[in-house]
Amino acid sequence: MTNIIALVDGSTYSESVCDHAAWLAERLEASIEITHVLGRRHTESTPQNLSGNITLGARSSLLAELTALDEQRNKLAQKRGRAILDDAKALIDSKGSATITTTLRIEDIVDTVTNSKADIVLLGKRGEAADFAKLHLGSNLERIARASHQPLFVASRAFRPIKRFLIAYDGGTSSLKAVDYVARSPLFRGLDCTLLTVGVLSPEAQKQQDDALAILAAGGIKAHADIVPGQADTVISNIVDSESIDLLVMGAYGHSRMRTLIIGSTTSTMLRLCKIPVMMFR
Repeated sequence: MTNIIALVDGSTYSESVCDHAAWLAERLEASIEITHVLGRRHTESTPQNLSGNITLGARSSLLAELTALDEQRNKLAQKRGRAILDDAKALIDSKGSATITTTLRIEDIVDTVTNSKADIVLLGKRGEAADFAKLHLGSNLERIARASHQPLFVASRAFRPIKRFLIAYDGGTSSLKAVDYVARSPLFRGLDCTLLTVGVLSPEAQKQQDDALAILAAGGIKAHADIVPGQADTVISNIVDSESIDLLVMGAYGHSRMRTLIIGSTTSTMLRLCKIPVMMFR
């Protein structure tokens, strides 16, 4: 059975993560592991400078108070984490009948992802500490994208039914992996597919697209294909908007003008411009 690890943190995006998890689980007949991670910032005390004109007894007393406060803070963080997990499970339960487990972890979130045996990693585009006014992306998103070898599903702020998806294809290894996954996975059955290459029309680009279309067709996916010149992030975001695309599928590493589309400076621009979920492959 396919297993999805859904990372929730109590942010605005957590509800969307749960909605997308339910959608993924239904189409893949998958189980869901809802995970809340308490990083070091939640469980380690802030270093204190206890030097100076302070007596030994007072210093010991202060250390004891700080230790007690740390213990209380850790207990509250874990209690809050379990409450977040319970709420997430209840939300997913209300939308389907997937097998759901909940896990509270105290470690770096990247370790959680890299050690996971899940088939798909699901998280929100932004986390609890993100600056929504400036549309900054979650601080862990790029770290996880670099570390994860599983498909990474990045949920948008709100869920909407997914009927049309776009594959951003450049002929590179990672985008070819995305095409192969789409062709093999029941996740995309019955959805409308667009295969887009951003670049100059050439015999090589056309052959790469034809090869990708053949792989999709072998998996029962009939796709509309196009090669469009221009800047990758601008072209893709415009087509996403103009054609009412519900999901963007792409490789995490590409080549040529799409090389830094996901990991690098263009990543933030791309994910900010496209207010839809993004599924990435390495």
